[in-house]
Amino acid sequence: MTNKNKRLDFNRQKRLGMVEAIWGEHKTSEQIAQILSEFESSGQFALVTRVDLVKAETLLGLFKKAKFYPDSGCLTLGKGFPVNESKGRVIVVSGGTSDLSVATEAELALNLHGIKTELLLDIGVAGLHRVLENLEIIKEAKVVIACAGMEGALPTVLAGLIPQPVIGVPVSIGYGVSFGGRAAMEGMLASCAPGLLVVNIDNGYGAAMAALRIINS
Repeated sequence: MTNKNKRLDFNRQKRLGMVEAIWGEHKTSEQIAQILSEFESSGQFALVTRVDLVKAETLLGLFKKAKFYPDSGCLTLGKGFPVNESKGRVIVVSGGTSDLSVATEAELALNLHGIKTELLLDIGVAGLHRVLENLEIIKEAKVVIACAGMEGALPTVLAGLIPQPVIGVPVSIGYGVSFGGRAAMEGMLASCAPGLLVVNIDNGYGAAMAALRIINS
């Protein structure tokens, strides 16, 4: 593995409190392996997002301490920060199990940075009673990440019910006019619930880092 990448941001942890993530979808296994070798040498843990099973199997064969998380499509190398209970908990909620990969990407990214999380699935607004039944649990969170496809109403409902910061993650799930998450994203951006933060479509990692910034501020 030659031509090492000198642009990897190993100072991000000190500067921002987070480790640079590796986007795996459009990289080859060899490219990812080269980057992982540099992370390993630096002593920092590595998080690779958007990794398919074929790439994961190759990388697991090269790095014995690597771990693959099939639900989120993420791969890690090295140990993250220990959980710091004093920083509180982030609750990740989703409208349905179809949002699982995005929700678990957010959860994993937070856990690696020492933040305790809880995942609540299948509490979409199509059955509003499910939101209300879990409301007291959700109110215990420091920050809430809400993943939703279709029309993306869940974050708006939550932001109108609880005082904590709510981060909406539009998910690319839904029939025709959902346009691969575009309808959910535009619905969240047009929300009448003041203060709702919205990240890009399927960006569980971005939502996790937004929550981390809020917690560390």
